[in-house]
Amino acid sequence: MTEQMTGAQSLIRALEHVGVDVVFGIPGGAILPAYDPLYDSTKVRHILMRHEQGAGHAAEGYAYATGRPGVCIATSGPGATNLVTPLADAYMDSVPVVAITGQQTRALIGSDAFQEADICGITMPITKHNFLVRDPSKIASTIAEAFHIASTGRPGPVLVDIAKDALQAQTRFEWPQRPELPGYRPVTKPHGKQVREAARLIAEAKRPVLYVGGGVFKSGASKELRVLAELTGIPVVTTLMALGTFPSSHPQNLGMPGMHGTVAAVGALQRADLIVALGARFDDRVTGKLSSFAPHATIVHADIDPAEISKNRYADVPIVGDCREVIADLIVAVRADQAAGRQGDYTAWWEQLNRMRETYPLGYTEPEDGSLAPQYVIKRIGQIVGPDATYVAGVGQHQMWAAQFIDHQRPGSFVNSGGAGTMGFAIPAALGAKVGDPDRVIWAIDGDGCFQMTNQELATCAIEGIPIKVAVINNGNLGMVRQWQTLFYDGRYSNTNLHTAPTPEDGKVRIPDFVRLAEAYGCVGLRCDRAEDVDATIEKAMAINDVPVVIDFTVHHDAMVWPMVPAGVSNDDIQYARDMAPEWDDEEE
Repeated sequence: MTEQMTGAQSLIRALEHVGVDVVFGIPGGAILPAYDPLYDSTKVRHILMRHEQGAGHAAEGYAYATGRPGVCIATSGPGATNLVTPLADAYMDSVPVVAITGQQTRALIGSDAFQEADICGITMPITKHNFLVRDPSKIASTIAEAFHIASTGRPGPVLVDIAKDALQAQTRFEWPQRPELPGYRPVTKPHGKQVREAARLIAEAKRPVLYVGGGVFKSGASKELRVLAELTGIPVVTTLMALGTFPSSHPQNLGMPGMHGTVAAVGALQRADLIVALGARFDDRVTGKLSSFAPHATIVHADIDPAEISKNRYADVPIVGDCREVIADLIVAVRADQAAGRQGDYTAWWEQLNRMRETYPLGYTEPEDGSLAPQYVIKRIGQIVGPDATYVAGVGQHQMWAAQFIDHQRPGSFVNSGGAGTMGFAIPAALGAKVGDPDRVIWAIDGDGCFQMTNQELATCAIEGIPIKVAVINNGNLGMVRQWQTLFYDGRYSNTNLHTAPTPEDGKVRIPDFVRLAEAYGCVGLRCDRAEDVDATIEKAMAINDVPVVIDFTVHHDAMVWPMVPAGVSNDDIQYARDMAPEWDDEEE
């Protein structure tokens, strides 16, 4: 297929060929040639964002909702550098994103010309791959390669930087039969011998745990995971990035491990004699002090990215492959062992774990002054809205409470920034998720600090008809930072009071007033600061489906996230409340 056209027309035609239906972006000088043919496209919808960071996070939200690469567009220099944060975020969390940026003309590249930045050099450590396109004839094939790289193997972000005069030049559009990527051959099929060895260890273990990470969700292996878990009877822990991949309500689900995980999940990993890690990377927020993590466990580690195997914790049985194929093959191997009479007995192990669950359930303390508990708000949102919705969290206390107190029953129902911990993620990511899955209810659970970083995208939501619902958990502070100042800095609250909610010190000051701000952006603004009004406020928001809704939930400013393992401390030292640690069962019991 060949046709004469400009490089810019070739770019838009290529996007249409790979099935792109929406892009999130902001025009500017270097990318402007691409915006002219985009104006005529009947297949690609452009959503004009208010900040390039918002465009990147919206592309991430779209990718979460659809499983397809999200696309964001920016101009050169500051437009491109504003994409650095979402690209880093997508890289850490393995989100397929294609970022397209304009670059100065070929003759001026490297001369410090106006709005020039070496965005390929800048993003090299935080993209799966990036391209600088100088030849207009290479634009179409580069787009094909970018989408193939972003969506195969371990998903991730790819950046395509195109010189302005390459977009303006005439070229012949040629669509490649297949991407030409010598050396890029992700391994998806696991080695059978390694899988059979993992099955043998499962049959022989006394205290096994399935440690499930975001790779299981990314590979679409939720059903296979459930079959494996129920076939073996092994307890399951699901990381922050895997919540919903195995239903929260399933009796084998011990909850989330790590810094703010459940006592049962943390305790299970610490006392396990076998950990089967599936699409997880032994992140520091899960392991705590690495040298003390799971000291008695043999490790089976399955991941599509060989660089993750033994990176943090040595894998006794390394398995490189796509999680869906790994789990499917493991099911076959386990069934063969069971048919031969080799099956693990985990009765004593479950007795120990159930004691942990019963003794140290998730909970919280109501504020003594009668103010609103943030945990109650988030729990009621989950109960009233239900498990079919998608919940998109910012970063901080509200993120952890959303992980803990909402029942996550569906793969992809919880979207958040895990690895990078990016404040400002929730609003644009919720926007992108709603565009990708328009018939689903989308709730952004945000903090007052995160909300102020990207709330300008509410204007985009209002203008483009994207009716997300936003719960601002407003404690007037940078809540997680304040919690650390309480626990580790003797209550010296240096620069954490945001003045977004009234406190005894400042009376009724609200800067800004989130209800009036929401209204200024064309949204419905609501406020709730009493427990008896929570349900009615949520139900009112649920009844509004033609415009975005923002609820300012004014909550107690000293609420804390528990359980907690302080950074750099052994998981054995988890506290389920302040100065209260579990009394672990003796391992011989």
